[in-house]
Amino acid sequence: MKKILALSITTVFLIAGCSENEQPDSSDNPEEESSLPVEDVEVMAENLKVPWSIQKSEDTFYLTERSGNIVKIEEGEVERQRVELEEEVSTASEAGLLGFVLAPDFSESNLAYAYYTYEDKEEQFNRIVTLRLENDGWREEDLLLDQIPSGTYHHGGRMKIGPDEKLYAATGDASEREIAQNLDSLGGKILRMNIDGSIPGDNPFSDSYVYSYGHRNPQGMTWLSDGTMYASEHGDNANDEVNRIEAGQNYGWPVIEGEEEQEDLISPLFTSGSETTWAPSGMADNDEKLYVAALRGTAVLEFDLETNEHRELVTGLGRIRDVFIEDGSLYFISNNLDGRGTGQENDDRLYRMALSD
Repeated sequence: MKKILALSITTVFLIAGCSENEQPDSSDNPEEESSLPVEDVEVMAENLKVPWSIQKSEDTFYLTERSGNIVKIEEGEVERQRVELEEEVSTASEAGLLGFVLAPDFSESNLAYAYYTYEDKEEQFNRIVTLRLENDGWREEDLLLDQIPSGTYHHGGRMKIGPDEKLYAATGDASEREIAQNLDSLGGKILRMNIDGSIPGDNPFSDSYVYSYGHRNPQGMTWLSDGTMYASEHGDNANDEVNRIEAGQNYGWPVIEGEEEQEDLISPLFTSGSETTWAPSGMADNDEKLYVAALRGTAVLEFDLETNEHRELVTGLGRIRDVFIEDGSLYFISNNLDGRGTGQENDDRLYRMALSD
């Protein structure tokens, strides 16, 4: 199944685009002619069904698919594993089986954490659960947190285990912007919990999962080796953001966005500005650089924290949903079959490329 594709890297810093939520887009890149040919990209797997999260254990990949599957990729072989959930996965726009992270002791415990959307009577919610791998299938075991807001759009969904061994989850504003400022709501937040689902005693707000607030639709998180946390976030008709996340801080939505500033509200470290849309999703870091999957931007974006510059690292492969870095290799997944892209033969795919020293 493996093959090699030619790739391009471009020096153009901004990507033309429009709102992620309202209409389909083409994966054509208007700046492609200015790209420079460089390293090759390896196709690790293809014919995926709108994959959302990348995880890796030794030489085996596990990817969630929004429809409710987990795909195992090992030695070039793709196996779609069943997932038995307590609630039926929602098929609403942007919803489904989203965030997924393997437990630190996964090789012994077969335990993972998942974030998925479901419908309860006439309402729709997201929940965080544990999954257990048994006999080449997964089973929901424990419910950690339920009734996370989930509206027409903006489900958030990214999960990561931080360097403090806490479980973090990014939640969207569920298309109700005012809840992002409401500390009693779980929507429009970055949440932090112990891996058993309890609230850490050192969270910034007493008896609350809320770690930071004022977010619109965050879908990426990562930590540098010094413990500094960053998150990516969809703006409203452009004004996408990359933020440095600190406990208890308010990141402004919907009071401010993009380059706007206001006292006691945190403005982004990087923004696409009001004329450009990235629709940033999954996030990883390497050597003082952040790597962000861009959906509307149809790229992997590289942000240099030392120079405060950014560029398109990967282009020409359509919508990119998640990134994962290990041992000098960048892995990323396309989402050209999610209803907003232009699918090509054998989409969607898992790719790999080597990062330059």
